[in-house]
Parts: sequence; C-alpha cells; structure tokens
Amino acid sequence: MNVALTFPVNLTVDEVINQLSSEIDCQLVSSLPQVKIYYDSFDWRLYEHGIICEFFVSTLTFKSSKNESIIAEIELKKVPKLSQQFTHEAVRLLLEPILEMRALLPVCTVVYTLHQFIILNEDKKTLLRLVIEEHEQINHRVFVQSLKGYDDAAESITNTLIELGLIATNEPTLIDALTQQGLDINDYSSKLAIQLTPELRADVASKIIYSCLLTTIKNNEQGTISDIDSEFLHDFRVAVRRTRAALSQLKDVLPHDVNSRYAKFFSWLGAVTSPTRDLDVYLLNFTYYKSILPVSMRGHLKPLHDYLCKKQKQAQRELAKNLCSTEYLTTLAEWEKMLSEPTQSDSIAINAGLTIKTLADKRLWKSFKRVLREGEAITDQSPAEALHDLRKSCKKLRYLMEFLQSLYEKNAIKALIKSLKGLQEVLGDFQDCEVQEYNLKLFSEEMQTLNTPTETFLAMGSLIQSLDTHRREIRSHFSLKFAEFKQEETLATFNLLFRH
Repeated sequence: MNVALTFPVNLTVDEVINQLSSEIDCQLVSSLPQVKIYYDSFDWRLYEHGIICEFFVSTLTFKSSKNESIIAEIELKKVPKLSQQFTHEAVRLLLEPILEMRALLPVCTVVYTLHQFIILNEDKKTLLRLVIEEHEQINHRVFVQSLKGYDDAAESITNTLIELGLIATNEPTLIDALTQQGLDINDYSSKLAIQLTPELRADVASKIIYSCLLTTIKNNEQGTISDIDSEFLHDFRVAVRRTRAALSQLKDVLPHDVNSRYAKFFSWLGAVTSPTRDLDVYLLNFTYYKSILPVSMRGHLKPLHDYLCKKQKQAQRELAKNLCSTEYLTTLAEWEKMLSEPTQSDSIAINAGLTIKTLADKRLWKSFKRVLREGEAITDQSPAEALHDLRKSCKKLRYLMEFLQSLYEKNAIKALIKSLKGLQEVLGDFQDCEVQEYNLKLFSEEMQTLNTPTETFLAMGSLIQSLDTHRREIRSHFSLKFAEFKQEETLATFNLLFRH
C-alpha cells in the first residue's frame, strides 16, 4: 500500500509529526535539502503516455502519472538528450517509441526538504515509512509506504493523517509545481486549434489563423536556433508552410501590398530553413537506409553518415544566423504588430468584408475541384511533375480544411481530411523517394574528393537503386489511392459542405 497525501496550507510538517508522535513511535531517519528535476519532451510526450520522469540525486526514475508507481529506475550522472543514447536497454525500449526524435528536456525544477520517518511498533519493528516533501512554494506532501504484511498499519496511519486535514491525492507533484510556475502540461501542441464562427468577417478570421500559426513559429524559434532536436525545426517549417498556404488561398482578404510583402517573407523563410530540414530527414532515415541494404553493406555507409552530420552542422549554423538576422526579427515583429491591429471596415481588399463561411465555401470548393481535375488527368504515362503538382494542390486543400474545420460539422470535415491524408501519403512518399535519390547522387559526387572508400560508393549505389525500386512501387499505387479518394461518399460530402 502506497498512498500520497497533500497538506492543507495552514498545517506545518512539525505539527503533523508532533501529533503522530503523541500516538505512535515515529522516528526521524533523515532530513535533507533536495532538488528534483522533471524531464519530458517539449510537447509532453511522456506525460501523454502516462509517464513522469524525475531526476533526483543521481537516479532517473520513470513513474506512472496515475499512482506514481515506479516503471523503471536507473543510476546515472547525466540525463541523455535522446532516447537512443540510453545504454540501459529496458529504458531505451520504453522511451524510443514514445519520444522518437524528440529530446528529453528539463521542464520543471522543485527545491524542497526531504524528511524520512519510520513508524515502529511496540517491539521496535518497522511497520512503514513516511516520506515527507516540505515545499516552500507548493503544498507539502507525505507518502505512506507500507512494508509487506503491515497494510493495516499503513491504512491506520493514512486515516489519522486524513483526520488531521491531509487530503489523499492521485495528482503528481509535477502538476502543482508547474501551476505555481505559471506553466501548463498542455502548454504546447503542434496541432491546430482554431475556433471561428461563420459570421466573422474574413479579414478578422484570417488574422486569427495567422496569429495561431505565428504562436507556433515563436514557440519553436529558440529550439530551432539551438538545434535541441529536429522536431522544433519541423514544427517551425509546418507553421511557415501553413502561413504561405493561407496567404495564397485566402485571396483578397488582406490588402494586396501586405499580402505580397509577407508572402515573399515566408517564402524566404521556407527557403532558408529547407537545407537543414532536408539533412535532418536523411539522418532520421539513416537506420531505415541501412535496413534496406544487405547486412554486408551496412557498415560501409558510415562515411555517408559522417558527411551528412557535417553538412547538417554547417546548414544549422547558417539557419541560426538567418533566424537571428535583423531582416527576420524585424519583419516577424512587423507581421505580429499588423495582426494585432484592428481591421478596417472599409478595407480595400475585395474579400475582406465577406463572412469567413462564405469565403471558406468558395475557396474549399475551388481547391477541391482543382485536386479532382489534376488527379483525373494523371495516367500511367504522366511525368513525375504531374504528381508533384497534385501533391501541392492536396496540401493547400488540406491546410484550408484544417484552418476552417470549426465552421463545419465535425465528423464530416474530419472524414474528408482523413480521406485526403491517404492520397497525400502516396504522393508525399513518391516525392520523398525521388528527392532522396537525386540528393544521394549529388552527395556521391561531392564525396568523390574526400577519399571516400569505394565500398561506400557501392553501398550508396545500392541504396539509390532500392529507393528507385520503392519509388516505382509507390507510383503503381497512385491510381488506387486516387480512386479511393474520389469515391461517391467523399464527393457527396464535399458537395454537401462546400457547394452552394
């Protein structure tokens, strides 16, 4: 039996111990100042999976967020940044599928005094342990830890503590500590949560969309500059891409000169972040690259990995320089200021005064018809460019539906987004394979001057061939995926929601 209880604000540790000592044999074992550091990813992946990670003294502990029971515990001097860096196999296997590419970061630090007591019976046998955390900023906590065979004693002490005013709790200390520091366990998500009402003016609604995306950009800015993990740049770039899509698809809502200026800025921002992201993807895919080669060739890819790491570091330095530049900082600040300013009822933009629902219906229907038209024109003989153009059109339609989904019946719009995702996956995988083939050939040419072993070039050639085979296989699936997308049910839903 292990129970956690919180102290009321008007009750001290000394008062509780004095009351207990008057009834039972309660002896202090130790009393020491302590620091506990909580770790999680930037987007709280561990907590989402019911895990709390604590670093205390030299022990990293993984606990259940429901009852704080220990899932895993290891001794170490320093907490590794990535799950793949853990040498303890059980911990690595626990973390890898949850964290994936995300780094473990210190998310909260708690300073307190740790008091450890034992409760003895008349024969001086230990019945249970009391562990009390005495905090300055949050409510004190006591943990009743029973020993085997003495659950009744633990239950009795727990009841006594409750009678004194303590409250049993299942909420982790982490939640109290975050609240005290003005933080929230759900303070970041890369998912869009834009709430619009149908009667909003289109220019007002567009600013709500842009402001949501700007928040994501700013949230990921420092992590991108510092290269904490690759997902910061990924989320940063997705927000930039979405902003570009909105500027191109929500036409004539902002004044033309404003729209044009920031379309150019976000296009530049997409370009300067692209090289680093591409190299991140190659490094993230490297285990897969090795897996599709014969075992005898896998080790020969190490020079390629080293080369990619070097290029990534160079690209990252250039990226950080751009994100610290006057051009970037000034233009982003001006964009934020423009979004915060009241909209003008007499805006010269011809669609500014439309309701967002009217504009949404119009733009979504037009975008959907374009996807259908481009998809139906693709045959087995169509060039790769036709699939790439369709991929871009699908992405614009997907972003529009995500921006505007709060205007439509929830289940219907989600079903349409899901059906579009299936088509996008095929088109995206096809594009990825083609780009990776092309760039691996470039890397091979660049590595010619670096005394690269012949075996590495042979392994890279085999890898390129495997990617080419996979690309052709993906291409053969397009017709089926497009047919699934344009099935009668999907067409009917698009007609029902957007066509008037």
